[in-house]
Amino acid sequence: MNRIRLLSEQVVNQIAAGEVIERPASVVKELLENSLDAGARQVRVGFRAGGRGAITVADDGWGMSRDDALLCLERHGTSKIAAAEDLEDVRTLGFRGEAIPSIAAVSRFTLTTREHDAPSGTRVEIAGGKILNVQEVGAAPGTTVEARSLFFNLPARRKFLRTPQTESAHIHHIVTLHALAHPAVAWRLQDEDRVVLDLAPARTLAERIREVYGAEFFQDLVPLPESEMAAARVSGFVGRPGVSRGTRDQQHVFVNGRPVESRGINFALLEAYHTALMRGRFPVAFLFVEVPPGAVDVNIHPTKREVRFRDEYAVRAAVTLTVRRALEPQATAAPVQPVRLTLQPETVDAAPAPVEQRLPLAQAWDTKRRASSAPLPSVPAPTPDTTEAPRPTPDASRPTQADDWHVIGVIGQLYVLIESGEGLVLLDQHAAHERVLFERMLKQLEQGAAPSQRLLMPATLELEARDAAFVREHMAVFLQMGIGLSEFGPKAFLVDALPPWLPARVDLRQLFRDILDEVRAGGASLSKLRLGEDAVATTVCRHAVKAHDPLSVPELDSLLRELRACDLPYTCPHGRPTMIQLSYAELEKKFGRRG
Repeated sequence: MNRIRLLSEQVVNQIAAGEVIERPASVVKELLENSLDAGARQVRVGFRAGGRGAITVADDGWGMSRDDALLCLERHGTSKIAAAEDLEDVRTLGFRGEAIPSIAAVSRFTLTTREHDAPSGTRVEIAGGKILNVQEVGAAPGTTVEARSLFFNLPARRKFLRTPQTESAHIHHIVTLHALAHPAVAWRLQDEDRVVLDLAPARTLAERIREVYGAEFFQDLVPLPESEMAAARVSGFVGRPGVSRGTRDQQHVFVNGRPVESRGINFALLEAYHTALMRGRFPVAFLFVEVPPGAVDVNIHPTKREVRFRDEYAVRAAVTLTVRRALEPQATAAPVQPVRLTLQPETVDAAPAPVEQRLPLAQAWDTKRRASSAPLPSVPAPTPDTTEAPRPTPDASRPTQADDWHVIGVIGQLYVLIESGEGLVLLDQHAAHERVLFERMLKQLEQGAAPSQRLLMPATLELEARDAAFVREHMAVFLQMGIGLSEFGPKAFLVDALPPWLPARVDLRQLFRDILDEVRAGGASLSKLRLGEDAVATTVCRHAVKAHDPLSVPELDSLLRELRACDLPYTCPHGRPTMIQLSYAELEKKFGRRG
């Protein structure tokens, strides 16, 4: 009995469609590429139920004749290439002829098209890859494609789709990428009955970025200098030093007008920033790379998401050099000052208390204790024949109360020297403040929600589509953390309150992006409380007092009291020790006073 059999054409089409069409955003991407290849100057996108209900893409491109409309439904029917040699000189976004038949195989599909000089158009209706109707209709010049009930005949694939909000965010992201890549084209995006994007043709990329992300965001970008090297021509915008994200989500790379993912270019960006970027942070970039078509292979991924360069090292070098030239003037500017929190959260809106008493390198004993103490007598060096007198008991010579810890001084502008009843304590001021802030926030989270400090002037935040969708889904997490949020538009949010452990004067946009990345990295499978804990642990690290931050004696005393009141005062939230204790017995052994 034969075991090998040929699959039916319908199954073959569904398998092929699974490689090209991953989610509703894949449908939008393929249709947008066809519209742009057809010379469209206006593109309109509409969808319902996150794209699984219906997706419509209409353009004013060249349109198709009746014969072409039917041929484009055949697998590998394309006008972009004619021979294998053409794959070495691909100048269009699409070229395989797989998109239209793949979409038609997994949806209820309608194609309406008309050439500009034709008296009428053609409409083709398909369901699950089977042609139901072909007719002559009146239509506007261009092409309109409607895909309804996506994956209706593949329930296994349909149930793997995310929530409508998440799928909508992916569609918005795809449209945004193509709007950035083609600023001269007018774009309109409609979600259900709400217009979320309406962009007129822009003259420059800078104008398009301002339209999409806002003027305030654009101020944080640096234009790349004009550079055309042998390997590649690089242009666009990158974030100035100090502007970064916790993920690569805002690194937009375009190769010959095609949005792509390239690990090599991502590494080149990091290399260009070098020390201008903290470890674990990623730059913001709108990077456009132009190379000869024969120097890049776009046929290595079913969705054309990845590309391969013939000389990747040369392209990386071009990107690194161009970005570094743009950052050089920025690197000489004044560095961004780190934010330091006061130790008392109740005074968020008040100016920091003046520092009356600095403790630089190892100042001597506490002034109050020195005033009542006699000068230290000179002690001769012990000899082998000298018999050491019994030393006084701790009760008679040094403090024994648990709360009687005295700050002696600070060494290295980081480590605080403290005398306790048991000996000497070395305190890491940064790790100690981390622990204090962390436990304070955890207790507030366990009680249900962190307290909020109302802002005098609410701030408006504009986020990209994926970030906005994530915030909507996890709004409760941010509210639980004490961040007052409310929707203020399709991608905008109004922030009217902050938790008291954040300073009043803070770069709210960068702080919010950091928290957003941290909460997203925690994983949706974790509980809301755990998501909040992860964000707090990382956030307090950034906002605790740092090394070289001078603290006054009252501030050090306050930090010490709050640390000793913590449940786990000996380590910071990341497991590093906050203090090291040296008992009198250890000191006496070090000095040879005890065997």
